Amino acid sequence: MPTPNAVKPHALKLPGINKMKNKRVVLASNSPRRREILKTFGIEPDIVPSTFAEDLPKSSFRNMYEYPVANAQHKAVEVYERLVQEDEENAPDLVIAADTVVLSMEESVVTGFQGNDLAVGLLEKPETREENLRMLKELNGKACQVVTGVVVLFPILTAPGYRMQSIEERTTVHFNDNSERKLKAYVDSGEGLDRAGGFAIQGLGGLLIGKIEGDFWNVVGFPASAFFTLLDYLVEEDDDFLEI
Repeated sequence: MPTPNAVKPHALKLPGINKMKNKRVVLASNSPRRREILKTFGIEPDIVPSTFAEDLPKSSFRNMYEYPVANAQHKAVEVYERLVQEDEENAPDLVIAADTVVLSMEESVVTGFQGNDLAVGLLEKPETREENLRMLKELNGKACQVVTGVVVLFPILTAPGYRMQSIEERTTVHFNDNSERKLKAYVDSGEGLDRAGGFAIQGLGGLLIGKIEGDFWNVVGFPASAFFTLLDYLVEEDDDFLEI
């Protein structure tokens, strides 16, 4: 079996990146955007999309920022346990999972909520163009927060056999006061389908945006800076990190 190496020559020589050398790193996502972001920074993991249904009851969360983190945790565990069951000798050394949601600004400043409050403020991926247009009209001329939960899972010797660490990154996106013609033209492009919040800032959707506050890559789908900072932290603070 060839030695895995997700770290490419152009990656920065940072502690967390160096620790991933000759390790099997798995991205529990089929998102081409997350894959390309990691590739930009010199990481090319194995791609094993999670089969987790992402059907967690939203009303069960005390804080809306916990929701994408919980989704990412379930994705990571599902992929890790499945790969261990398939071939214990080729189990991953590190599983990376993420989930991104968009929160309308009026809701995102609230620290607690119950029931339907979250459903009103949380915008996931539109499934139809009609839903896409509704989302964009809700965001138009306003600000929203893009929140990504990222989880890294790695094996340890004690039960349950793995440990997870998580982060959540928030970026504020300010929409221009766009004409309905522009919104409809964007929806007709189809780009906003299957995108959290119904827009892609790195593509045609950038025409709808006035400015952002925070990590651009987070809006695209993966908070690269916070992720690599987490890896460096784990090297310093967790003796079990990538040691099994």
